[in-house]
Amino acid sequence: MEEKAIKPLGIKNYGSIGHLPNSRMGPSDHHVHAGQAEICTVKARDKHDEIIVTEKLDGSNCGVAWVGDNIVALGRAGYLAETSKYEQHQMFAKWVYDNRLWFKTLLNPGERCVGEWMAQAHGTRYNLPHEPFVIFDIMRGHERDPWEEVVRRCAHEGFITPRVLHSGSPFSVEQALVALTVSGHGAIDPVEGAVWRVERKGKFDFMAKYVRPDKVDGAYLPEQTGGEAIWNWRPSI
Repeated sequence: MEEKAIKPLGIKNYGSIGHLPNSRMGPSDHHVHAGQAEICTVKARDKHDEIIVTEKLDGSNCGVAWVGDNIVALGRAGYLAETSKYEQHQMFAKWVYDNRLWFKTLLNPGERCVGEWMAQAHGTRYNLPHEPFVIFDIMRGHERDPWEEVVRRCAHEGFITPRVLHSGSPFSVEQALVALTVSGHGAIDPVEGAVWRVERKGKFDFMAKYVRPDKVDGAYLPEQTGGEAIWNWRPSI
């Protein structure tokens, strides 16, 4: 009998982020509440709101968790990356294994970091100036570290985080699009959008995102093109 796939954490690695108004959405996507959109882009509730806006990266959502004595690589749904049918995820599992001691300098037992695995081009090609994994959250279960702590911990150990476009007051979509004219991660194609992270009194509150209306999901994936995969990064042999 075929062994049933398991989730080492018992939960998804990462959930979905709601969209701001006029963002391009897929069939299973959803909008954030109108009040949340206003907090992100127009008016904060009060001085305790901090809005951090980062460049949205176009890769595969993956995670690295410290489970028991082991560092494990996870896909977005929470299953082991090595069990994926896709080469990019198997490559991620191998890369994490090779760098498992590095991840132990970042994480504590029971924690995981979540980020974008950018080895394969999905809808945006990159000339990556850094490692192919960009971390945007450090989590325990469903709890997130504050953004300042994520950046501090990653920077201390040499891990990459997304480029910050703005931090502080609300930031409009129009302002974000101007800031995205040049990518901080070597995008060859237009940057797909931005992510708004709202924290309140130093704690995570909610997130929202905006994706360009002309963005085509998976435009470079073989499943769409019928051709070969396009790689932003390949391991050196």
